[in-house]
Amino acid sequence: MPGGRVCAVCGGSEIEVDAARGDAVCTGCGSVLEDNIIVSEVQFVENSGGGSSAVGQFVSLDGAGKTPSLGGGFHVNLGKESRAQTLQNGKRQIHHLGNQLQLNQHCLDTAFNFFKMAVSKHLTRGRKMTHVIAACLYLVCRTEGTPHMLLDLSDLLQ
Repeated sequence: MPGGRVCAVCGGSEIEVDAARGDAVCTGCGSVLEDNIIVSEVQFVENSGGGSSAVGQFVSLDGAGKTPSLGGGFHVNLGKESRAQTLQNGKRQIHHLGNQLQLNQHCLDTAFNFFKMAVSKHLTRGRKMTHVIAACLYLVCRTEGTPHMLLDLSDLLQ
């Protein structure tokens, strides 16, 4: 990105800004220089097909239009705390259901890895947590060849 920007880690000047991901990455060392780049103003424009799209101006951390302070009552990393809590609840429920099925620790760990993958890919939105966990446990049962059937999980979840 032209404009005299320099990586604080390696000193490189080749910075790649990806508006879709909302981040700026140094191509030399791979350091993420900015993430969660926000839009200061949003406008909607209509395209030739009749659809509309949002157009805005990105505000960087070192740019002139810094975000205003929201005060001490607002939590900046609320999304990260929420994700950590979701993972913690998921692990607890996986262990609870897995112990009822008498699965070993390897199977429980593998199911939790599938659950983390589902959370990172946003596959848990709009779905009941117990159903996602049951799917992860069933996936492990099939891949590990345990004698459990889908009916067993269905009975446990009623």
